[in-house]
Amino acid sequence: MDNINPPLWLSLPFVGLLAVIALGPLIFPGWWSKHYPKVCGALAAIVVGYYIFGLNAAPRVLQTGEEYTSFICLIGSLFVVSGGIHINVKGEATPFKNVVFLAIGAVIANLLGTTGASMLLIRPWLRMNKYRVTAHHVCFFIFIVSNVGGCLTPIGDPPLFLGYLKGVPFWWVAEHCLPMWATGVGILLVMFYVVDTLNFRKAPKQVQEFETAQLERWRFQGLANLFFLGVILGAVFVSHPPFLREALMIAAAAGSYFTTQKCVHESNNFNFHPIKEVAILFIGIFGTMIPALDWLQHNASQLMGSVPHPAVFYWGSGALSSVLDNAPTYLAFFSAIAGPVPGHEIAAQLSDPTLSTYILAISIGAVFFGANTYIGNGPNFMVKAIADEQKVRTPSFLDFIWRFTLPFMLPMLLIVWWIFFRA
Repeated sequence: MDNINPPLWLSLPFVGLLAVIALGPLIFPGWWSKHYPKVCGALAAIVVGYYIFGLNAAPRVLQTGEEYTSFICLIGSLFVVSGGIHINVKGEATPFKNVVFLAIGAVIANLLGTTGASMLLIRPWLRMNKYRVTAHHVCFFIFIVSNVGGCLTPIGDPPLFLGYLKGVPFWWVAEHCLPMWATGVGILLVMFYVVDTLNFRKAPKQVQEFETAQLERWRFQGLANLFFLGVILGAVFVSHPPFLREALMIAAAAGSYFTTQKCVHESNNFNFHPIKEVAILFIGIFGTMIPALDWLQHNASQLMGSVPHPAVFYWGSGALSSVLDNAPTYLAFFSAIAGPVPGHEIAAQLSDPTLSTYILAISIGAVFFGANTYIGNGPNFMVKAIADEQKVRTPSFLDFIWRFTLPFMLPMLLIVWWIFFRA
């Protein structure tokens, strides 16, 4: 497909959509909750219409439609299957047990992907803390399980999977990203422990003593759905024939939904409202961000200069991954770095320390910075929607950035830059 260079003003609908997602629930919540589908559809229609009739770029719109279909099939099927698995936790979690849970979640994210791990673990995570659950429980879960934890394998996060498809060896990611993973996850776990300890001390005494009472026990229901989860994860690697991957995901979701006992769905308070909300919002996001991604793809090499510093890739891919889909952002920078090198030759080219450092920088930037906003990575909004459905008070779009991204994520990102990408 030809490299399209759209006018920069065509990104205004995307900027407007971000603004209304951030401000709508705060300024006019009633109107927004009723009319957000119309807003998303109208703004997306402006961009799609211009691409089809103004730029004669209908194939680009079709490509985006296929990407959206793959995205929503993955998110939706994992949502349905995880809704059929009920993990009943024991007691009210202490800060230490919470840290252990998040650390395990960071490891699982590399096996199930950040999306799979998020969908599987968010409900038991909320139950573990149901007597004192607050916004920081949701936000740090997004930071660690839904994003930073998944940077050790191509399965972990979509940008890394794209790198794998482009020729980056499977285990190269774990070998080179492990120090950054350990640093980032470790810093966030320490921060969480301090915040959660303060929260735990403020809790009523009976809540603190509930942990020792152990009135509840760990119990697993619906474990047959692990088979359907395996089908979905295996389908990720299916590329031919077209839409077989999505068909397998839909079939797994249907099989899970119709074979899961009703009591399991009731225990999870399962319904389709969260995935419906996410599907509608991302129609607007996918539709309106096409010009921004195409402009980035066309101008990435000029933006970086002739011999860019690794920090340019780290901060550049990271900053854009915070507000754009981190997978195509990674791909734009990867294409600017690798140029016309065929995929089967990338592994040999990685012996060049400069190229290796560049790809490492965009890998960490795309994965880590995806945690900075609700739209930085697919699971983020899904976690928020599930938490909202469970009556957990989650921060708004701007509140998330102001109260959690800036004071917690930004220091961690600065430390990772200082240690690994400053020199």
